[in-house]
Order: sequence, then structure tokens, then C-alpha cells
Amino acid sequence: MRLDLEVRAETLLLPHRTTQARLTGRVRIAGRADDTEAEGEMEISALARRRIRYRITFTMEGRRLLLDGWKSLSPARPLVSMTVLPYTLYEDGDRVGQGTLRFPLAVGLLPFLTSFRFPRPATIADRHLAPRWDGKPGRTEVWYTTLTDPATGNGVWLHHEVVAPADGSGAYAHGWVAVFPKDGPAEHARFGPVPWMHHPQGYATEGILAQPGRLAGSAGPFTWSLTETPCSGPLHTFPRWSWRRPWLPASHMLPAARCRYDGTVRYGDNELRLDGAVGASARIYGHGNARRWAWLHADLGGGDVLEIVAAVSMRRGLDRLPPLVFLRLLRNGRAWPRRAERTAVGWAGLGRFRADIGLPKWRVAGRVGRRRIQVTVTQPRQRTLALDYTDPDGSPAVCRNSETADATITLERWWGTWRQEATWQLSGTAHAEVGDR
Repeated sequence: MRLDLEVRAETLLLPHRTTQARLTGRVRIAGRADDTEAEGEMEISALARRRIRYRITFTMEGRRLLLDGWKSLSPARPLVSMTVLPYTLYEDGDRVGQGTLRFPLAVGLLPFLTSFRFPRPATIADRHLAPRWDGKPGRTEVWYTTLTDPATGNGVWLHHEVVAPADGSGAYAHGWVAVFPKDGPAEHARFGPVPWMHHPQGYATEGILAQPGRLAGSAGPFTWSLTETPCSGPLHTFPRWSWRRPWLPASHMLPAARCRYDGTVRYGDNELRLDGAVGASARIYGHGNARRWAWLHADLGGGDVLEIVAAVSMRRGLDRLPPLVFLRLLRNGRAWPRRAERTAVGWAGLGRFRADIGLPKWRVAGRVGRRRIQVTVTQPRQRTLALDYTDPDGSPAVCRNSETADATITLERWWGTWRQEATWQLSGTAHAEVGDR
């Protein structure tokens, strides 16, 4: 049996106090279980109670089991007591097994110590939600959120946008909300346009809010009220400098690569109650939409996330190039490639990624260093919603979005020959979009 866990506490870990933390990760039992969505809680009480207790729920062969174990810390044997975890397995309250897990000091200590992260002040995490628009004409700014309800498989899309027309007329705010049932057509409603009123914390207009920790509003038959809890740090899809200095036609980033959502979305006679829904909010700032583009947000489980933007620019000269690909894979807490530019402009052709944009399937493939990745996204027609945009210069664009798309992702590594390092198959949980003119 093997546990690969991520532990998150809402407060700073202090050894003389009892700290409650949340567990997520992967539980593997050779030949019997491989659950990448295991979750639970940890009680860390090194001095107060002299124990560290684990309670993890996971699935094995269709059965839902609870692992309950604790390290009993002993001053007389500190090393052994900190690295040995006796546990008991329960099913529906009945004891069904027991065992002992050991922490591998030789190979596990250094990665464990370097994985520690201290909570960031809320102002640092939230500053990415503050408006970027500085009053210049010909700009577009977007806050959008996509998520998947684990109970029903439904997808949700909240889009908030500010457009500053190139002719200098007043900036306006608009957007929409959409729900994608797992086995039916999407339903949506628009809000705005209304004059844009700057808000220092994010997007707020006519009762529509997209601010740190909160998403709320109403449009047509839709009303929604959600809390957003970041579960990871920021992820810059484009080069980090492009968000601070808007020299490119546009820039894209996620204030948190992975978030948890709780609350309700009501539409007509339907009510979607969200409890621990997984998704993310993203930000775009630029001069408008691309000539053609494709986008993917894929939650791969265990805290891993894949984000892709492939686009052909509207700028003269750049519009003759094939789609430039910006791809970031967040895996085991690290982003690959390390620099976002590598997938768009490679060295000696080794980092150049290629995109084949179309519907209902589109593909991205490429190599950086000793790794290469292949991604195939499928957006079934019956689960795809087409909506139109208007750029700051007045030109139209259309996006075709699905929050219940499918994706196949294969990651390989070179060891004298290409060997598969990981593969993911997403069915109805990928968030994807294709747009054109």
C-alpha cells in the first residue's frame, strides 16, 4: 500500500498546538486499488497529544473504505515514532483490515522537506483579481470561472467581461452564465451591457460579483451564489512578465490553478447544489479576441492541472503564423515547462508545440527537454454552446464552449527511448473552447 498525500492547513502549523488539516491525494494497493481522488483529514498534535492522526476515505474495487491511523510520538524513539503509521481499515463502521505504513527516509525526506509552503497573505493571492484596465481604449478584460459538480457531473461557466471600445466611447460590462448538464444541451443567460464601474477588488456591476472568495449574481432565470476557496497557487499560462507588462496582444493566467466551490446555482425549476466542486477562475487582459483559438482547463486529480491556450493573433504578420501554443502542466506541485515561452517558441525546434484546431476534436502535441505531451480534446456537438463576442474595434467573434468535454492526455519521457510517464482520460470533466471569426 502507498499513500501520496497533500496536506493543507488553514492556520500556521505550530508544534505545541493541535492543528486540523485537509488531506487529498492518491491511495494505491497493489492489484486492488488506485484512487487518485482520496480525501480526508489530519490531526497534527506533536506536543499537546503526542500524535498525528490520519483519516482517509478511498475506493477499492467499488467499496468505500476509511483508513484510520496515527503515529504515536515518543521522545524515547522519535525517529521510529515519526516514520511508522499503524492503521485500521473500516467499511460502514466495521473493521475489515489493518496494516502498517512506513515513511521512506532515504528517498522521501528531501522531497517532503522541500514541499513545505507557508500560507500567503490574502492580499497577495487576491491582487490578481483586481482590474487591470487603466482607461485606455481598445482593451478587453475578462474574469471567468469554470467548474464541475462531482455529484451530478454538470459543468458551470461564469463569464464576466469589460470592453473598452477603440473609438473611445464608454467602457461597458457584460457577460453570461451557463450550465452544462452531463447528458443534455447547455442552458445560458446573458447580463448587461451596462456602464462599467471600477471596483478595486474585482468585477462588480448591477449585482454581479466576481471578487475574492465570492461569485454571485442573477441573469434571466439564473441566480447563483458561490464561495471560492483556492487550493493552490497562481499559474501563468503566458509568460509571467506579460501579465505585469501588457506588450503581447493578450495575456492569460489563473490566480489559483485549482479551486473548490460551494453554494447554489438556480435556473428555472432546477437547483444545482455544489459541495466541493472542482474548477478554477482565470483572467484575460488584452486587445481583444484572437483570429482563431482553443483553450483547455483539465483537472487531472491529485492536485494536478493542465492549462492550454493555442491561438492565432489578429496582429499583422502574426496572423500568418500557425497557432502559438502556451501549455502549462502543474504536476506534483511543479509547473512544466518551467518557462511558458518554451511551448510557443522552442530552441532548435525542440520546444515548438503544434496545434490542430477544429471541432469536434482538436489536438496539441510537442516536446520540451526530455518530455513530450500529446493532448486530444473532444467537444461533442450536443454538449457545446456557441456564443458571440464583440471586440473593442467592433469586429465579431464566436466561441464554442463545453464544460463537459472529453480529453486524452499522454505524457512521455525520454530514457534512451520514449516511455510513458503518465496518462489521463477525462470523460465529461474537461473544460474546453474553440473560437474563430
